Amino acid sequence: MPIRGQASGNDGVALLDAPVLTSGSESLPADRCRQIHRLMVRARAMEERMIKMSKSGEGYFWIGGPGEEGFSVPLGLQVKKGQGPAYDFLHLHYRNSGTLLAMGMTMLDGIRQMAMRRTDPHSMGRNFPGHYCRREWNIVPVTSVIEIQYTMAPGTAIVQKRHGGDGITIVTGGDAGTAEGDFASCMIWSTRPGNELPVLMIVMNNGWGISTPACTQHAEKHIIDRGKPFGIPGEVVDGNDPIASWHAIHRGMTYCRQQRRPYMIEAMVSRLYGHSSSSGALRVKDEPDCIELFEQKLLAAGIMDEAEVHRIHAEARAEADEAAEQALGEPEPTAEDVERFTYAPSRVDAVYPEDYTGLPQ
Repeated sequence: MPIRGQASGNDGVALLDAPVLTSGSESLPADRCRQIHRLMVRARAMEERMIKMSKSGEGYFWIGGPGEEGFSVPLGLQVKKGQGPAYDFLHLHYRNSGTLLAMGMTMLDGIRQMAMRRTDPHSMGRNFPGHYCRREWNIVPVTSVIEIQYTMAPGTAIVQKRHGGDGITIVTGGDAGTAEGDFASCMIWSTRPGNELPVLMIVMNNGWGISTPACTQHAEKHIIDRGKPFGIPGEVVDGNDPIASWHAIHRGMTYCRQQRRPYMIEAMVSRLYGHSSSSGALRVKDEPDCIELFEQKLLAAGIMDEAEVHRIHAEARAEADEAAEQALGEPEPTAEDVERFTYAPSRVDAVYPEDYTGLPQ
């Protein structure tokens, strides 16, 4: 039977006498755990279907986040979603499919990008998979250039600081990219005396930079240690534990919303299918799987049974197959689409309607 007691909801209010699942000293309501689990399974099913697409020629390249769902789903569920500086801005990396699904993206829209279809709402089929962009959700376009999102993040945070309210800027990236100057620039620009910014800096540490082990490159014990000289508080969390991740994210968000200063989280995660399809995207056998670990806890607590777990996986795989079948039947981008939506509308569009090289000097 599930443990009954107190657990904090998304708003921090204690839920009395409700079944909860406990991990260490922290817990979440059973219903929240079931929601997180279903989203994790759906994110995994979508990614695995996309891997099949890359191997069958239905897509040319895959890169994604199997192994990061235990952190990325709790992140997406706690985002203050909306458009404009009153809401959270997100500067993500290309392994955040769980975050997007948790925020409400359909599996079909994720697979449309993999299939390079004109119906892809993120890039009209013109970008790699996982390179999301949703203006109505403040999701800044994901870039393939590693870690530059850390330099971009202070820009939206400055607007939020001037605007007021409790909107924050969230930026995620990998452990290897933190060796680049963009990561240091984010720390500098977020901590200037009198100009501190509400930036939640998240590092997804899977221990690898493509094929280079992080332990051969990083002398510091933890990446969050780099924030100490800048006065940036933070914590390391087991990203394979959705309950621990939920509370670490909640603490980081609360600090940024209330203090209007930066906070850093280092999530220790797995990389279950290698770096990308360029390395074969084979299943790694010796890394922990956050879904399997979470299911063991759910089953042991009696929150779910084996039949329900199998049903959720089957439904997710069916949804992914149906999404792929539909997406592959939709139109592809045209040559005329190449120059569309490259620059935002401006007052000179009427004067230079065909000029895509930037504003006149």
